[in-house]
Amino acid sequence: MIRTVQVTRYVTPLREGGSLPAIVEADDGFLYALKFRGAGQGGRALIAELLGGAIAHALGFRVPELVFAQLDEAFGRTEPDEEIQDLLRASTGLNLALHYLSGAITFDPAVTQLDAALASRIVWLDCLLTNVDRTAKNTNMLMWHKELWLIDHGASLYFHHTWDNWQEQATKPFVRVKDHVLLPWASQLEEADKLLKTKLTNSLIDHIVEQVPDEWLAAVDGETPASARDVYRQFLKMRVAASEVFVKEAQDARERII
Repeated sequence: MIRTVQVTRYVTPLREGGSLPAIVEADDGFLYALKFRGAGQGGRALIAELLGGAIAHALGFRVPELVFAQLDEAFGRTEPDEEIQDLLRASTGLNLALHYLSGAITFDPAVTQLDAALASRIVWLDCLLTNVDRTAKNTNMLMWHKELWLIDHGASLYFHHTWDNWQEQATKPFVRVKDHVLLPWASQLEEADKLLKTKLTNSLIDHIVEQVPDEWLAAVDGETPASARDVYRQFLKMRVAASEVFVKEAQDARERII
């Protein structure tokens, strides 16, 4: 289960993020990279971050701990930057944060070589999640204590930005895999498929989706929290069941670049 912390101090913005995430301190004494509900795509980005991170963790990848971060209404009153102050006011309530990996460096495939099995599992994960944001330009992976950590899944599950034809989207290939930074090394996609789809059971998907807060789901157009939650469940289950479609697309894309 995901812990809830109270944000006690705004430390510094992470300006490289388009939605102005920030490093904050919480009442447990730890630093977190906070993703604000009032930024960018709002609750949808937090839903994708939570589902993507929780699924990655359940499948055995290293992911910084995800926590719910409570932000009080009065928190931004002393912030001198008007843009940040507006963001804090719009994000009152429940947000999402990742444990801050102090001293971590961005993964560079030219410096750190991954084995084919791990590269293939990460590509499989991102095809499942339709994660468009694991490219050479922005790898969204960190090296921390000589181990690889996956971060930033907020650009995943892009079907929910339109919410139309989600059943069709669930069984489509992930064509953006051609830009995946690890695709050249992902030579064991079939093995990754057999392993990971066995781990990602329907009951596990149900458990992960159940943790999405109702207040984030309430912002989904034309859906109640219960019906929106059910769509996420069904989408992920259908996508796992049709994994051979996105595996084939990834294999074909890899053949074209090697």
